[in-house]
Amino acid sequence: MTTKHRDLFGTRASALGAASSPTDDHADGWDDTILDYDGEQLDREERRALRRVSGLSTELQDVTEVEYRQLRLERVVLAAVWSEGTFEDAENSLRELAALAETAGSQVLDGVLQRRMRPDAGTYLGAGKAAELRDIVLAEGADTVICDSELAPSQRRALEDIVKVKVIDRTALILDIFAQHAKSKEGKAQVELAQLQYLLPRLRGWGESMSRQAGGQAAGGQGMGSRGPGETKIELDRRRINQRIAKLKREIVGMKTTRDTKRHSRRAGGVPSVAIAGYTNAGKSSLLNRLTGAGVLVENQLFATLDPTVRRAETEDGRAYTLSDTVGFVRSLPHQLVEAFRSTLEEVSDSDLLLHVVDGSHPDPEGQISAVRAVLADVGAGEVKEVVVVNKVDAADPEVVQRLLRHEKHAIAVSAHTGAGIEELRELIDRELPHPDIAVDVLLPYNRGDLLSRLHDEGEVLTSEHTADGTRVAAKVGPTLVDELAAYAV
Repeated sequence: MTTKHRDLFGTRASALGAASSPTDDHADGWDDTILDYDGEQLDREERRALRRVSGLSTELQDVTEVEYRQLRLERVVLAAVWSEGTFEDAENSLRELAALAETAGSQVLDGVLQRRMRPDAGTYLGAGKAAELRDIVLAEGADTVICDSELAPSQRRALEDIVKVKVIDRTALILDIFAQHAKSKEGKAQVELAQLQYLLPRLRGWGESMSRQAGGQAAGGQGMGSRGPGETKIELDRRRINQRIAKLKREIVGMKTTRDTKRHSRRAGGVPSVAIAGYTNAGKSSLLNRLTGAGVLVENQLFATLDPTVRRAETEDGRAYTLSDTVGFVRSLPHQLVEAFRSTLEEVSDSDLLLHVVDGSHPDPEGQISAVRAVLADVGAGEVKEVVVVNKVDAADPEVVQRLLRHEKHAIAVSAHTGAGIEELRELIDRELPHPDIAVDVLLPYNRGDLLSRLHDEGEVLTSEHTADGTRVAAKVGPTLVDELAAYAV
């Protein structure tokens, strides 16, 4: 790399290529013993059943043969404009973009940062700087440029015309990862909806110059000129996309109704709910597995979990509650995804307690907390009782962990990998969940074992005595159980 390039862009993230890949199983020093308590991990095996392998080439030695071809991973160069915040913030954002690109299956070759007041309205980096980026792309042999912002359609086209390779933005990259990882019918529908909403304004060639529909008075069917040759392919594509978007929205509403019914049935049974939310790759699924033995997919990878998982757990005194694992968040999460996944994220807003998981080993954990809280406020979950769970303390700087514990009013430090702090977290959940507060004294016949079981699951049993006529129980229960026990009150 030349000094000219360094001066032009402020810095090149040369360490990106040396950084450990988020898809490397041993990149963080952990070994596969984590599987001992993470269940069978069948999702992991399924995802690895077909993997892309770098370094394989079908490049022919003799270029005079019929075809000259080369098979390779997408080789990318990252580009970002640093317009606000510190240099460390800009570099962290670019490193996160590199992790996203590697999660999507790309090989990151280089990254460039340009310091300027605001992105260029025409070519994002400016025409001259974009030409210099073209030289870097040629030197590295890249076939894709990824920009660390959402590009306007005109910016992307103009930048492609200069660098002569495919250009995508951060939003398109995240949507691609979601499309790879979605498994459930609802998850696939939500991702497709977000992709179509992103694609719609970016159809190439859309505009009046391409229209074949009649205009002016003729458009109202007033005589000659109203019988035009019809729509162009772009107009047909646009109409079909709109029709597909409308259909997907109807399907997602139907799926939401099913999930709402299940959630309301749990609520009607008096079962408290705990939601796990946080930044992507903060360790939410590992924490769920540690607390419940759920065996859900755990990967050292961004957006490994897209489909919400609900598992049953119990407090130390035997009270049942549900734990919900949700999709991870990220800085500048595309608004199309927030809207598409809004129904899924309502699991968080409807919970009794929120476990906000933070990666204590991340370079900017405070930035992660702010990004997550912004999305939670957007989906109406800002008022849910929150506990900040600082995870990965085994790999984190102790000073950073202590700083987080001091700044956050309600926080606890744990390691889902080693189990450190998990028992304290269970006790904290027990204290923070709503407790039954209505005292009852009932005599339950022996043929009503179902009610006795619910008393133990949903209430707090104070005393229990077996008599000739049945089981006499003194307990504290919630409103839903009081009415059913009224007939057996002593």
